[in-house]
Amino acid sequence: MHTHALSLGADVVRKRYVSWDDDEADREWTGLTALAEHEPGLAPVPIAREVEDGAPVVVMSGLAGEPLGGAPVPAAAVAALAVALRRLFAVPVAGRERVHGPSTMRAAVRDRAARPHDVATCQDPALVAAVLDRTRAWLAVEHAWDRVHDPVAARGDGNLDNLLWDGASCRLVDFEEFGVSDLAFEVADVVEHASSRLHGLLDVAGLLLAVDLAVDLDGARRARLAHFRRLLAAFWFVMLLPGNGGFARNPAGSTERQARHLVDLLDDPAR
Repeated sequence: MHTHALSLGADVVRKRYVSWDDDEADREWTGLTALAEHEPGLAPVPIAREVEDGAPVVVMSGLAGEPLGGAPVPAAAVAALAVALRRLFAVPVAGRERVHGPSTMRAAVRDRAARPHDVATCQDPALVAAVLDRTRAWLAVEHAWDRVHDPVAARGDGNLDNLLWDGASCRLVDFEEFGVSDLAFEVADVVEHASSRLHGLLDVAGLLLAVDLAVDLDGARRARLAHFRRLLAAFWFVMLLPGNGGFARNPAGSTERQARHLVDLLDDPAR
């Protein structure tokens, strides 16, 4: 779903929101302001807030670099991404949780999974139906880890298209879901995001090793990371079901690939 429109100038970006039900403009401004103060250079600099035809607008500086999505991520960019995450997690943060954060994700996915889905249009309806049943059963069980244990600043979006790589550094854009989150949840969001996982664009083992060196993925964080990977994999499986936007936007067979990936995670909780 597109929630904004961008106007790109020589060195200024105007972001006009076409949807702002979750206070996207406020969240974006708060995130950019916090990063500009504590980790300058990691994200656009906030310049102004405006209103255009009743819609909120955030004006910010432009950034050099190309989105990481669309092609395999180079090893140097994987290492730079870990550095960017360390810098983001170092930003002092307080206040409300990010949109679709660890305390609300299970209920949101459970609600979507409970809706009727015509799996007959899938390549392998039997597989998808079986994994959907298993997913519903797993989501029905509340878990104590589904909250913020290790609070960090969170961009709220693991999409590689919103990570800019200039050959030396990785920078972050798109803070409309900014807020407090759990460190392990945010790492899982990057690892499990469909923008990279469906096409194998990200060296997951390499990223986790680099993140471990950057922020210390101790035993408790690794346990929560494995849990949140399953939760976010379930989210993407549900989003790829017929009737949801991901089904139409992705190549045929994507639902089945995600179903198999989710089963692998559910069968091996240590991953």
